[in-house]
Amino acid sequence: MRFFNLHKRKEYSDEELLSLFKDTSKAEYFQQLYERYIPLIYGLCLKYLQNTEQSQDAVIDIFENLSQKIQGYEIKIFKNWLYSVVKNHCFHILKENKREIIVNFDSQLMESEPILDLLSENANEDKEDALNKCLEQLPEPQRISVEKFFYEDKSYAEIVDETGFHLKSVKSYIQNGKRNLKICIEKNLKE
Repeated sequence: MRFFNLHKRKEYSDEELLSLFKDTSKAEYFQQLYERYIPLIYGLCLKYLQNTEQSQDAVIDIFENLSQKIQGYEIKIFKNWLYSVVKNHCFHILKENKREIIVNFDSQLMESEPILDLLSENANEDKEDALNKCLEQLPEPQRISVEKFFYEDKSYAEIVDETGFHLKSVKSYIQNGKRNLKICIEKNLKE
């Protein structure tokens, strides 16, 4: 005689669970899918919000929102889509609380004094002319990111929201833009 474990859940792929949930609207399929990614979701929330209680609340909020809205989304790879949803949810919370994302930088990546001096209001006329000329020569994403960061005092998160650039790209544009400005300005001042 054979015994069957009637309580054992079948292991479905993400795509199968998503399809089953969309076809049947049975919450257990979405819950099973969501539970796979709770460590990822919580970790991301903690990374951005830097608060355990807020992060736990965000995990619950995201689940409640997604279980109601997921039917309307065209999702190719659930994990990637979920990552974007979580990140955007955290940015929304930070924006509501008017907090910036604190990002740890290596000391070599911090804003260099010469560039900060050039961007300050006390820059002399030659330096200012060189700066303006060099800003125009930057690739557009670098120029936009540098202007928003230094002139408009926007945070990385605000630049991401306004431009649609990825967070890592914004950091890179600002760092590369500063380096390119420094090289260009030094060259212009020597001429």
